[in-house]
Amino acid sequence: MLRGSMVAMITPMQVDGAVDQVALKDLIEFHIEQGTDAIVVAGTTGESATLMFDEHIEVIHSAIEIAAGRIPIIAGTGANSTQEAIDLTSAAGEAGADACLLVTPYYNKPTQEGLYLHFRSIAEAVDVPQILYNVPGRTACDMSDETVIRLSKIPNIIGLKDATGDLGRIMGVLGKVEDGFLLLSGDDATGMEFMLSGGHGVISVTSNVAPAAMHEMCEYALSGNRAAAEAINNRLLGLHRNLFVEANPIPVKWAMAEMGRCEAGIRLPLTWLSESCHDDVRAAMQQADVL
Repeated sequence: MLRGSMVAMITPMQVDGAVDQVALKDLIEFHIEQGTDAIVVAGTTGESATLMFDEHIEVIHSAIEIAAGRIPIIAGTGANSTQEAIDLTSAAGEAGADACLLVTPYYNKPTQEGLYLHFRSIAEAVDVPQILYNVPGRTACDMSDETVIRLSKIPNIIGLKDATGDLGRIMGVLGKVEDGFLLLSGDDATGMEFMLSGGHGVISVTSNVAPAAMHEMCEYALSGNRAAAEAINNRLLGLHRNLFVEANPIPVKWAMAEMGRCEAGIRLPLTWLSESCHDDVRAAMQQADVL
């Protein structure tokens, strides 16, 4: 069962924007060594929006080959075109992804029935475990609790990543979704409380920078040990906040470059972290004892 600290991993790039396959391998090895519980590749933090289709699939293939079964690989395969999402999910399934993460269609603004039919169509077309991803702050599309509950009845839709930051949302579906349905936070700032409230883990930006601490915090939260979880989470609060001083993944890529884990590569329309934000991110890294 997928649970615990799941890193929403950056896609390392060279200064010219090309995907850095050497750094990709090093990052996966780093997460395995640090105890990360699963890796999400080609998601929001992985700059999926600016990866070409072939590049997107290549990143997924590479991650699966490098991991070689040592850590679960969850592939970001969502799109605002149902057919494109099917094509991406099918390619990830053929490559051997352990699960796929499918964001709600962005820009289109579908109805709740449209969302239901979109995700049902993908699940029926591709026999791979699929995780719904609700992040209305980015997509202008909010999947209702009722739609999540309906979709949980489809056998290969196995979970939800909720990135609303609203802890009331977990209470709206807890006990109403199908048995075994995973509830994952997509918001680092509320991730600990989400797990203490009955969630199964967090798909985390912070765990790019502090993977060992995030893994340990999640273990304590999942076991119900609030005091121990809070002691670690308090050190990470600066990262939870300051890795979002500009649009993700701008700050986290800068932080990873500061740690020597990647080059200063990012793709337009995203730009490198503004100099005025450097001190804030650096201070959060020092608070978390990663720099």
